[in-house]
Amino acid sequence: MFDLTPKDLKGRILGVGDGPASFNAELSAKGGQVVSIDPIYKFSGKEIARRIDEITPVMRAELNKHVDNYLWNDFSDVGALVTCRTSSMSIFLEDYENGIREGRYLEGALPRLPDSGFYDLALCSHLLFLYEENLNFEFHISSLLDMCRVSDEARVYPLVNQAGRPSRFLNPSLRRLYEAGYQCDIVQVGYCFQRGANEMLVVRRT
Repeated sequence: MFDLTPKDLKGRILGVGDGPASFNAELSAKGGQVVSIDPIYKFSGKEIARRIDEITPVMRAELNKHVDNYLWNDFSDVGALVTCRTSSMSIFLEDYENGIREGRYLEGALPRLPDSGFYDLALCSHLLFLYEENLNFEFHISSLLDMCRVSDEARVYPLVNQAGRPSRFLNPSLRRLYEAGYQCDIVQVGYCFQRGANEMLVVRRT
């Protein structure tokens, strides 16, 4: 979804709103430099595992309810997707306590990220633009500017809302970022599970 290259993966990466995903664990195991930031990291591994057990049936039910909103090219059905996601969360849980000790999982949240250093690349998936009904425009632009504050380049995916339509905050965000002196590009990516979600926003310092 972020069109990451081998060169990208060799840089210092910040994952924003990563939650219980396995990206940090898997790349760190290969020698990568990743820091993940999310408010759930204030909880213990046992507390997060309990919450995962609670939400997995809800996730399955919601996917079944909206099955036509997705493209089932990479997953055969809802069961296969849930299995993949729970596997990813298991990898995260196995790494979590060690990652906390190493400073790879930090409690924090947009629109103001903790000062944990400077990064080559900041990534944010399935938060900005997707939840435009819950997060207002000022939250979006403040979040984007703060990701740019702590990194040379920021990437956001997807650019559609939960209904699969282009977010109404995208164009106003582009204008504000241009005005602030950033270069913005809409880039098509190879990943597309939610219908219409085949583009990411790339923001770079000029």
